[in-house]
Amino acid sequence: VRGGHLRVGESTCGQCGGSSWRCCSVCCKSSWNQLQDLCRLAKLSCPALGISKRNLYDFEVEYLCDYKKIREQEYYLVKWRGYPDSESTWEPRQNLKCVRILKQFHKDLERELLRRHHRSKPPRHLDPSLANYLVQKAKQRRALRRWEQELNAKRSHLGRITVENEVDLDGPPRAFVYINEYRVGEGITLNQVAVGCECQDCLWAPAGGCCPGASLHKFAYNDQGQVRLRAGLPIYECNSRCRCGYDCPNRVVQKGIRYDLCIFRTDDGRGWGVRTLEKIRKNSFVMEYVGEIITSEEAERRGQIYDRQGATYLFDLDYVEDVYTVDAAYYGNISHFVNHSCDPNLQVYNVFIDNLDERLPRIAFFATRTIRAGEELTFDYNMQVDPVDMESTRMDSNFGLAGLPGSPKKRVRIECKCGTESCRKYLF
Repeated sequence: VRGGHLRVGESTCGQCGGSSWRCCSVCCKSSWNQLQDLCRLAKLSCPALGISKRNLYDFEVEYLCDYKKIREQEYYLVKWRGYPDSESTWEPRQNLKCVRILKQFHKDLERELLRRHHRSKPPRHLDPSLANYLVQKAKQRRALRRWEQELNAKRSHLGRITVENEVDLDGPPRAFVYINEYRVGEGITLNQVAVGCECQDCLWAPAGGCCPGASLHKFAYNDQGQVRLRAGLPIYECNSRCRCGYDCPNRVVQKGIRYDLCIFRTDDGRGWGVRTLEKIRKNSFVMEYVGEIITSEEAERRGQIYDRQGATYLFDLDYVEDVYTVDAAYYGNISHFVNHSCDPNLQVYNVFIDNLDERLPRIAFFATRTIRAGEELTFDYNMQVDPVDMESTRMDSNFGLAGLPGSPKKRVRIECKCGTESCRKYLF
């Protein structure tokens, strides 16, 4: 602090743009809002942060802690952003301009009153347990918003991610890192493709059959990017060495997720799930199953650990032989949260793009039918593909059934909770 102003290094000076007393090459770790809060707490103005004597004492509501009604006047206990709980104050409703926060507070209050089998109309005073629940819900919502921002900052795909939990007080997963493509484990090498196609038009005038033809396979997509191969047949997309451009109709999976999706908390005990916020047409690409590629031996070791924890995210790459596994427990994308169904709306395809090692396909999910906006996305953890093709990709012993095929480990049958008419009653 110099001359009554808070200085924040390069975040403020913009390479000595005139507002800083010296140039600093170290970026400030505090957010813009946190720096503004520091100014107000210290009662300091800072032109670079937009804090002046005029708005120095403007306070922002972080969340509402409690509610009471005296005569016909409504009051709220306000937690002010940047201030400790001890500085929270009771304010009449007319003093509060935070319409969104007020609506959310009453929505949470009404939902919790109904859950407790009380009337939905708020009482004149809240009991301590109800007020505490509302505080915890506000903190959870804030944590989920931060997590949502982190996920969207890390994604490299077009589709946005939202997060919602209207079921319980669970917050973001503690041990999960969002990635956009395979993370290669120790001892595994992905060999880049050496050649590409020279087509003028890969769909209508392919040279030498384009990339699929060079691999003695069929072109996978129509002109709308919908898969036209039956499940079990591989997809060969154009790669980084091909002459065709980004708009080539044989580049679908590599463009990533195009739909806005929501990670939500299920209300039937299945944990987190994923639903689409947009209509998805039949046979359209939805997402990849992304995680860490590990060897079968490492999968066996991790599987035993996951078994004790009651869940696993091991996905065998058994297109030609069972050598590698994708583990999405710690590193993964939104597919980490997709639930099982015995009547799923997603189907797995093996896809090859820049790596043609048949032991290391990319796992792509395509819609088996038209999926409505708001509908949950699911796939069959124990899917069956035409055995004549001997081409499949499956989850390896999910939800406590860890261990590779042939493992002497005794298996426990886990009840399925998908709730469909065709439910097999057990996951495996």
